[in-house]
Amino acid sequence: MGRLRDRGKEQVWRKWIGNWRRGTLTVDAFCARYGLSDSAFRYWQRTIAERDGAPAEMPAFVAVGVATVPMTSTLEVVLGCGRVVRVPAGFDAETLRQLLAVLEVPPC
Repeated sequence: MGRLRDRGKEQVWRKWIGNWRRGTLTVDAFCARYGLSDSAFRYWQRTIAERDGAPAEMPAFVAVGVATVPMTSTLEVVLGCGRVVRVPAGFDAETLRQLLAVLEVPPC
């Protein structure tokens, strides 16, 4: 038997998750900044996605193709949905991680 829904709590978490999606922080950084439990955040993120009809299981890894290119050229990351991200040599890895996190929501 499923647990009863607390619609008030769900609405609060929908607002937190919406604010996170509009920003550039990782889940961990967002939760730390606002004093939220990262495990509760991830629980509600998954629960709300399921309630909204998203797949219950989100892939932990996305298949990407890697081309051999000289290090001085632009790298291309091709996401599973066909999106292409072009990254110049000397890119900032944290910025790229944040960008890829944004592109995965909603999933491809």
